[in-house]
Amino acid sequence: MSHYQGDDAEYMADEYEMEDVDDDMDEEFRATEMGSDSDVDEYDYPNNKVADMSAADARNGKDIQGIPWERLSVTREKYRERRLEQYKNYENIPHSGEVSRKDCKITKKGGLYYEFRRNSRSVKSTILHFQLRNLVWATTKHDVYLMSHFSVTHWSSLSCSKSDVLDVSGHVAPTEKHPGSLLEGFTQTQVSTLAVKGNLLVAGGFQGELICKHLDRPGVSFCSRTTYDDNAITNAVEIYDSPSGAVHFTASNNDCGVRDFDMEKYQLSKHFRFPWPVNHTSLSPDGKLLTIVGDNPAGMLVNSSTGKTVASLSGHRDFSFASAWHPDGVTFATGNQDKTCRIWDTRNLSESVAVLKGNLGAIRSIRFTSDGQYMAMAEPADFVHVYDVKNGYEKEQEIDFFGEISGVSFSPDTEALYIGVWDRTYGSLLEYGRCRNYSYLDSFV
Repeated sequence: MSHYQGDDAEYMADEYEMEDVDDDMDEEFRATEMGSDSDVDEYDYPNNKVADMSAADARNGKDIQGIPWERLSVTREKYRERRLEQYKNYENIPHSGEVSRKDCKITKKGGLYYEFRRNSRSVKSTILHFQLRNLVWATTKHDVYLMSHFSVTHWSSLSCSKSDVLDVSGHVAPTEKHPGSLLEGFTQTQVSTLAVKGNLLVAGGFQGELICKHLDRPGVSFCSRTTYDDNAITNAVEIYDSPSGAVHFTASNNDCGVRDFDMEKYQLSKHFRFPWPVNHTSLSPDGKLLTIVGDNPAGMLVNSSTGKTVASLSGHRDFSFASAWHPDGVTFATGNQDKTCRIWDTRNLSESVAVLKGNLGAIRSIRFTSDGQYMAMAEPADFVHVYDVKNGYEKEQEIDFFGEISGVSFSPDTEALYIGVWDRTYGSLLEYGRCRNYSYLDSFV
């Protein structure tokens, strides 16, 4: 993956601001922060808090992000058109998105699998590296964890309240003693990636830091630095249960390493090295295979016990930053900067079985529902696509908004989908609920 230097740093500044596309619009957006007589103001001044948008607001015709289009000099449709034309997709291999377009499957839009419930603008979801977007995790349909500046924040959609779970702006040190744990801890950690499952939270940092916290215990349980290389950033973390029942996590690093940690023993259990920086790793449901993607157009499927290559994954045109397994353990997906997500079948890996196309940028995050019915793929900004997996990815729901995407997460029970939106003015957490046939129960949810 790329570093914070030279052209990449300039690119980040360009990519992150949705308003930079139109300076006139930018001025009007800023004006909304100052307050007006409109009933769609950003702030609820009597209560001194940011006004969220509800499903009822959306049904009444209001924008789900609270953007006052009626007061702006451009319509939403026109701004969307400009955004699609002018958004700069980051590529390590020039023109990869153009080349990959011919491979893509034509899908039918108009699916409605998850419906809008709430846009919580009082919780700000933030990003530190423009290529890493796994910073939102739902542990139940009402509990979400995300990065908000220098804190891991818990958001409850039931009480609409937030609380800081892990503040990394200062000094963080473990309160438990385990062999190999760095008792001195870390200072001012820049969190590049996050994973939360059950009661375990793991945050990875720009200098190879790993901070492990159990949500049901005070303090931090374990701190480790994976590497002291200059190229040390932790690109992704995945938490899983081993066949023995012990909780493990896998860390993918820019030093070309993949490391497996046993959280029962608090020990590094495996360390594999690959020919290029690893941007994302995902483990098959049976625990036997690892999908490895990174700074190479071809990914790999490797044996999780030995690290030996089982198959090469050829087809992408650029570097990959996302992967995920379907619960059936047969199919998996990879996301790439060539603007595509490829679906693979382990029974025949000579080519991907489907190529799904994004609208404006790289596919930086992929998630399957636990029942295998749906798959969400997130672009760097503006679009999350939800596909009907069991009907062959023929139809999709396109969730359309404005702002950089910090992460997407289905709740374990599949009932909720959360999307983190990073933007100076309209940063928020979008909540969608699974469409069911018993809508008469909605008043109790």
